Amino acid sequence: MEHGRGLLTAAVLAAAVTLAGAPAAGAAGTASAPASAASTGQARDHLVFYTPGGHARALRAVAAAGGEVLSTEPKLGYVVARAAGGSSARFVEELAGDPAVAGVSSDRRIGTATARPPAPARGTATRLRPAGPATRAAGASFPEAGAFSRSETGAEPLAGRQWDMRMIGATAAGSHATAPGDRKVLVGVIDTGVDGRHPDIAPNFDRERSRNFVTDLPEDPTGAELDGPCEFKGCKDPADWDDDGHGTHVASTIASPVNGLGIAGVAPGVTLVNLRAGQDSGLFFLKPSLDALTYAADTGIDVVNMSYYVDPWLFNCAANPADSKAEQLEQRGVITGMQRALDYARKRGVTLISAIGNGSTDLGRPKTDTTSPDYPAEAARVRKVDNSCLNVPAESRGVVSVSAVGPSGRKAYYSDYGTEQTDLAAPGGDEYDGGTGFDVTRTVLAAVPEHVVRAQGLLAKDGRPTSTSVVRDCQGGTCAYYQYLAGTSMAAPHATGVAAILVSRFGEPGRFREGAGWDELTMPPADVERLLYASAVKKACPSPRTYVYRYEQAKERHTCEGGKARNGFYGRGVVSAARAAAVDHD
Repeated sequence: MEHGRGLLTAAVLAAAVTLAGAPAAGAAGTASAPASAASTGQARDHLVFYTPGGHARALRAVAAAGGEVLSTEPKLGYVVARAAGGSSARFVEELAGDPAVAGVSSDRRIGTATARPPAPARGTATRLRPAGPATRAAGASFPEAGAFSRSETGAEPLAGRQWDMRMIGATAAGSHATAPGDRKVLVGVIDTGVDGRHPDIAPNFDRERSRNFVTDLPEDPTGAELDGPCEFKGCKDPADWDDDGHGTHVASTIASPVNGLGIAGVAPGVTLVNLRAGQDSGLFFLKPSLDALTYAADTGIDVVNMSYYVDPWLFNCAANPADSKAEQLEQRGVITGMQRALDYARKRGVTLISAIGNGSTDLGRPKTDTTSPDYPAEAARVRKVDNSCLNVPAESRGVVSVSAVGPSGRKAYYSDYGTEQTDLAAPGGDEYDGGTGFDVTRTVLAAVPEHVVRAQGLLAKDGRPTSTSVVRDCQGGTCAYYQYLAGTSMAAPHATGVAAILVSRFGEPGRFREGAGWDELTMPPADVERLLYASAVKKACPSPRTYVYRYEQAKERHTCEGGKARNGFYGRGVVSAARAAAVDHD
């Protein structure tokens, strides 16, 4: 996936979409394509971010522009305003000149929530068919998980397939034995949802704390299908549901339990909380992300994982001459709004982890953006960008951004990089690491909802996988499904799991609840980050520094800058659960 859409690689997403940030095939569009929702004539609600002390003046500015204030969010400093008829673009542009207005972003909500009959899940997850030789004819028979021996005594049944966990020492003989994580540590997954009923997630899933901040959008304003038919009344999915699969995969990597089924995550003893901010289609709009971060801060979440970027702009430019005034203000709104939400969360003890992106781009030297704006459909165009433009939240302040490595430890071909942007590296998978041929087992295996892989056509009627990209494990009459995926989306949760280990080891009692006592742990994010960096395995740039990637018919050159202590490919090093389980606090 890729969009604001989580971050999966184009090779795994045969139809290349965008979840932490890779370009979608054919997304460039034309210069004559519609600019964005902000520049259309449709009236809609807007988030108007005001400057410190500028609330009253911003209210007057909204009224003068012909708008109506619907509500105020003082925690993050914005009002929700509606353009009272006429053009939303004109409303936004009239606000642009007021010094009390820091940014304006459309609040994309569904007009009327009409329940429709249940339908197969769709969205970016439906495109997750591996390309090339990894996909075989439908109906082909593949061995069950039990046909593969366990790599170590006491390991989970699929541990032999988890090269990623062996790389960072998150194994039965490694960190799981000494630092599996504490249930009092709460990890929030801001994503497309989490299948809290999956047998290899349910034991660690907190349904009571989980929330869904998204209403499904069957269609976009142009009438093109977005999320597709609504599966639940009011187009509102339950807080333990995932129609995409991306969020479930992320959650599984963080904290699938040690329960004799399937796999174990990096921190199999911690608690998972679903903070859904992504549409079924994989798009992540600003308001749900703000709501998720604010809720995380107010609820005592310790670490959040953000394997996506905020739509509709891959790169947010505050003053790009290629954009209209309305578009510039919208991008300022994304930059400002997310930074305020991230700051709010961090000040309240939330460690922030993000995927860096899948665009194969040096984020210190971006040149073009061919995917933005990605909403509504057919709006994208080619525009020039530079280092003043930000990928959000990966380049926001206070966020730990994670690049991806393959099984050999090399930076993955798709992973973004940059000396200013890369903080850490972690296993994300690389289908071509070890040769030019596609091999899905070089990617990361984690849980997937059964209904998602059924909708993808990857299961036979009897439930057996029909593709090497899906694995079924059955133990004691219970069966669960797992899928191979690659992306910086898969790298970030490894770092999130290691952060959860550190909070488990060094966190102090947080909140006291009647009848439960001190049931949470907390740790200053600055301390978590310091120990994440201290426990990472330093990795130098390749020699020569310009690495040539060869796969299929493609060849790319990425240049690594910096020293072993910190560089553009690996940041401060590859995360290590084993070292985090042994590192001293001081």
